Amino acid sequence: MPDELISLTEASTRLGVHYMTAYRYVRTGQLSAIKVGGEWRVAAADVDSFRKGPAPSATNGRPKADFHKRLEARLVIGDEGGAWTVIESALNAGVEPAQIYLDVLAPALAQIGAEWAAGRATIAEEHRATAVALRLIGRLGPHFNRAGKKRGTVIIGAPSGDQHSVPGAMAADLLRGQGFDVLDLGANTPAESFVDAARHADRLIAVGISATTGPNAEAISEIISLVHSELNCPVVLGGHALVEMEDPESLGADFVTSSSTAMMQAFDSLAEARIRTSS
Repeated sequence: MPDELISLTEASTRLGVHYMTAYRYVRTGQLSAIKVGGEWRVAAADVDSFRKGPAPSATNGRPKADFHKRLEARLVIGDEGGAWTVIESALNAGVEPAQIYLDVLAPALAQIGAEWAAGRATIAEEHRATAVALRLIGRLGPHFNRAGKKRGTVIIGAPSGDQHSVPGAMAADLLRGQGFDVLDLGANTPAESFVDAARHADRLIAVGISATTGPNAEAISEIISLVHSELNCPVVLGGHALVEMEDPESLGADFVTSSSTAMMQAFDSLAEARIRTSS
């Protein structure tokens, strides 16, 4: 028998809170809800479970926030306002912008991708989530700006055939937070565009390739070969697509990274090496 759905007004009464408080629980992903005829409806069982809750934390008696799960729920239904409220809640709770990407947004998107791969989420839901995620990244971007002299310029993009721009956009912001100027070329970038952008960059440090979908080894190899031959510039390769490759190191990148942390460390080491050779 399907769960009984109740109005948000009735949910607020059962919870003993103001209607707007219950609405905030929904918009921040703490309380699951769906829209029926333009109005929020909540499963009575979810209200009862929320009211009992796990053992309270030290934050106003409410359980510790599980931000990535709350964000996932907002992304799936395309609720940009609610998704941003989750992000703001995390920031207000002291979560650093870089950790928002690494521990909140990335896990939420990964779970949605896994649900789509398993047939439990539609392609429309996956696309909707991606569109909202890009808008969230646009709003979070200024949080990564760092004052002072920049360490140099990084060019980053996805190879031809790779339509995913979110991982590169997140990597670009993380690198800006490390003091780099970053030119993000986005998805589906031809090898010649990497070279053209790098050739005009001020104090070029390296080119980064964000490879999300595969098999795409030929396009990746073309970028690396062209950047090396035309510019003699280091290349950092990373992304989920490398998991599906037998030997990504054979593509010729100077650094092959398996995580965002490893990617940032690679660019750090290249920047330090540039300082040493120029001094």
